[in-house]
Amino acid sequence: MAQSNNQVPVFELGGGVQIPAIGFGVFQTPAEETVAAVEKALEVGYRHIDTAAAYGNEREVGEAIRNSGLARDDVFIGTKVWPTDYGFESTLHAFDKATGKLGVDTLDLLILHQPAVDAFDRTLEAYRALEKLRADGKVRAIGVSNFTPPLLDRLLESAEVTPAVNQIELHPYFSQVPSRDANARRGILTQAWSPIGGITKYYDGGAPGRVAFEDPELLDIASAHGKTPAQVMLRWHLQQGRQVIPKSTNPARIAENFDVFDFELTVKELKRIDDLDTGKRSGPDPDSPQPDFFKMEIPEA
Repeated sequence: MAQSNNQVPVFELGGGVQIPAIGFGVFQTPAEETVAAVEKALEVGYRHIDTAAAYGNEREVGEAIRNSGLARDDVFIGTKVWPTDYGFESTLHAFDKATGKLGVDTLDLLILHQPAVDAFDRTLEAYRALEKLRADGKVRAIGVSNFTPPLLDRLLESAEVTPAVNQIELHPYFSQVPSRDANARRGILTQAWSPIGGITKYYDGGAPGRVAFEDPELLDIASAHGKTPAQVMLRWHLQQGRQVIPKSTNPARIAENFDVFDFELTVKELKRIDDLDTGKRSGPDPDSPQPDFFKMEIPEA
């Protein structure tokens, strides 16, 4: 990680593009709560906002960024194309819909939200559209989300540009080592969605109802540093070279999740967290057909 102008560490995506090490997510954040949440995040110091067409709150994200008074270049904006808009021309139009709602002319990062294995030819055409948007200067970096190593291989057989990022479900109970290694071999930054359970509440596979925030190992490590389990989990990601996208609508938690740059976990503590992995995901299996993905229509701007 390098250091940015506002002292938030950044990752290099190539071509002079830098992404803050910690972003702010808005998945499952109701549109009516999004403006206040994003305004608070930007006030705290977040400079990357992660949204998606499927979240239904791109318009509110754009409003909050404008309300912040920050210059456009000071905020890294990333969004995602949903499978119903896959296909070359459809994905080019998806960019227009996204920027229209966000109220911007360009995006810092645009990624494919799902691999959509039951229509992978359309996925490949969608990625070709991302490559054109990048070549035309409309998007600074492109990437994918929820791609497993075999799916990355299929994509890269025809892609001209390697994805800058692969955003995947990743937390102490599902640490995705094979995917992380596959991303690293290709020079792809791993982004963690649900890094602390703030997007999808995940369980440890043991006692019913026991969540990560109550895990004895995480509580013990947190106590040793005067931090919370959430902060420990975020630090675990950062020290292992992953970009994280926590989310919350609670102002105190938004600030807490950003306060992770003043302590360091030991090698032993990192290993203790690694050992919590159960190999069980919470989200849908990317390698399996998901016909319901194609039932969601993304509204026009």
